[in-house]
Amino acid sequence: MGETAATLMVDLIISLDGYASAEGWPGWWGLEGPEYLAWLEEEGKKDFTTLMGANTYRVMAGLSEQAADDDSGFSEEEGASLGGLAAMPKVIFSSTLKEPLVWPNSELVSGDAVEAVREMKRTRTGTLSTLGSLSLCRSLVAAGLVDRYRLVVFPVITGKTGRERIYDGYPDVALDMVDSRTFDGRLQLLEYVPRVIDAPLRRD
Repeated sequence: MGETAATLMVDLIISLDGYASAEGWPGWWGLEGPEYLAWLEEEGKKDFTTLMGANTYRVMAGLSEQAADDDSGFSEEEGASLGGLAAMPKVIFSSTLKEPLVWPNSELVSGDAVEAVREMKRTRTGTLSTLGSLSLCRSLVAAGLVDRYRLVVFPVITGKTGRERIYDGYPDVALDMVDSRTFDGRLQLLEYVPRVIDAPLRRD
């Protein structure tokens, strides 16, 4: 029996009002806790290949490099989480970056991201998981390639300072919940199977 094709998961952090970040706020809106950071570290040990665009690559590669410095200012849990990302296989979609990429275990793809991911799902195994990269996530959802849609919702509303609205430009998507969990008594993980739909759902 042949190996199973790869599963694609869009993986996002989000404020309650739908933003990926906020001006003047720290990473994770300053609300990350030990349970969440320990979970991130464990996720980093799984058979995941991380997918991201050029902007996310630049930010995360820089943070990972800082975390390797003893005087970085990161907590032990934050450093372990970022260090785990360096060890994971990563695919970077960009027409502007050039090889060799400085972040270890990074593969550069300069062609069409949707078609490349479609082929990766067919030919690879394990889980393909996005990191940040909102436009990439939006394109993959719209193409119907996403098997799991996972959010960690942070309990903050950033109506004044919020940046990077996550759902702008999305198609309509029906979501069937398959998992949920609370971290540190305040962060909510929600995992769904998504289906792009052409018309509003009707109650039977």
